[in-house]
Amino acid sequence: MSQLTTHVLDTTLGRPAAGVPVGLEASVDGQWTELATGVTDDDGRARSLGPDAVPPGRYRFVFDTAAYFAATGQVGFHPEVVVVFDVVDDGHYHVPLLLSPFAYSTYRGS
Repeated sequence: MSQLTTHVLDTTLGRPAAGVPVGLEASVDGQWTELATGVTDDDGRARSLGPDAVPPGRYRFVFDTAAYFAATGQVGFHPEVVVVFDVVDDGHYHVPLLLSPFAYSTYRGS
């Protein structure tokens, strides 16, 4: 399992958000470098996104919410959600995204 994982839940439809394109990027010398891309599965998870381990540093998940909203017949306000976070140790970092057409929230999960 990757050290960095994510899970997207559609709070409007009350179910996992399947089919959300998501990218994982690392900040290297102030520039964002793509590490991996994927799409959430039927459970809203991007299970194999990223390496098994990453060094401490700044990372971000980039969610293509416009593609998801279009596929589900919703009109969204945020065409993209970018969640930036710092990795400070070798622990597991789970970054869920709670999504609706007009709002989103995130937190460090377990």
